[in-house]
Amino acid sequence: MIWWYVAVGSAVGGVARFALTSLVQQRAGPNFPVGTLVVNISGSFLLGLLFRYAIGTQAITPEVRALLTAGFCGGYTTFSTFTYDTMLLLEDGQTSRAGLYVLLSVALSLAGAWLGILGGRTLLAMRSSS
Repeated sequence: MIWWYVAVGSAVGGVARFALTSLVQQRAGPNFPVGTLVVNISGSFLLGLLFRYAIGTQAITPEVRALLTAGFCGGYTTFSTFTYDTMLLLEDGQTSRAGLYVLLSVALSLAGAWLGILGGRTLLAMRSSS
């Protein structure tokens, strides 16, 4: 049953991300991805707030916590999960692990995006040559 809560939250979070990113980017112009930046920052803040509050109170059920955190925040921005996980490592005094996690996340994600772009270009080239 908890999967449905996550699914609903993800759908709403994804729509919210699209709406806010579009709204901010239209106002800011195309020179810098400020819409994505706003979503990543606000999502990170929201996930930190929700997780800390939900863990510290019985008022939020596990289902509602899943809807708001894994669901809404996950659909809104996965960057929020990355930042929250990093903060947990830092709070636990695991500075080296936090640094490694940040370094690997950024570097390997950029590498993954680059490989994906190369793969997409290759597929397009194969398609146009046939």
